[in-house]
Amino acid sequence: MVILLFFFAHWYLSLFFQTFFLHRYTSHKMFKMTPFWEKTFFLLTFIFQGSSFLHPAAYGIMHRNHHSYADTPKDPHSPVHLTNIISFNLATVTEYRKLVNEFMSGERSSEDLPRWRLLEKIGESVITRFGFIVLYILFYTEFATATWQYALLPFHVFMGSMHGFIVNWFGHKTGYRNFEDIKDNSKNTLPLDFLMMGELYQNNHHKRPNNINFAVKWFELDFGYLVTSILKKVKIVH
Repeated sequence: MVILLFFFAHWYLSLFFQTFFLHRYTSHKMFKMTPFWEKTFFLLTFIFQGSSFLHPAAYGIMHRNHHSYADTPKDPHSPVHLTNIISFNLATVTEYRKLVNEFMSGERSSEDLPRWRLLEKIGESVITRFGFIVLYILFYTEFATATWQYALLPFHVFMGSMHGFIVNWFGHKTGYRNFEDIKDNSKNTLPLDFLMMGELYQNNHHKRPNNINFAVKWFELDFGYLVTSILKKVKIVH
């Protein structure tokens, strides 16, 4: 029971900071926050993504490129042109590493993206990523009650990148479309997106990329939007 609770807590906490901080805030600037809260959510993103920490500025540029060139050969991750999982993930990693190196070297400017150079350096360190992996293993060693539970360990190690893969692969490959007038292959994978907190409403999002609520139909529910609305009510974001 402890292992399953830890797994689901890590899944949804990592996912929330990816959709809230990396996607809606960093990439799309759907809301604003003070420098204090920006640093707070930057730190929490690092903690909960752990070994799979994604550099916010690199993520932001890569995602904006995805919208600009959705499902064309210039899209950094499209299952339309990268038709197998290996080439899809390899292209994504290659583009991500290129952007990270440009930001870390100063070759690329920060533009309007959140930066915390010290934490970026720590998060991108191989030592830091390995340290998180060791912590995951130690936790499982202490609390696992069955051998099969160790099969969940790789999910913890690659949590952030795994969420990105699920959204960009299935969200442009499988599901239904509310808007047929957009040229890309974006789809809404789940009628009720409990799995990815609204991120799998890709067709809705690509139609209205700056709309903070990814849900459109009456049966669709964007959990990421609901949490963000609560943060707005308590004046953490505006």
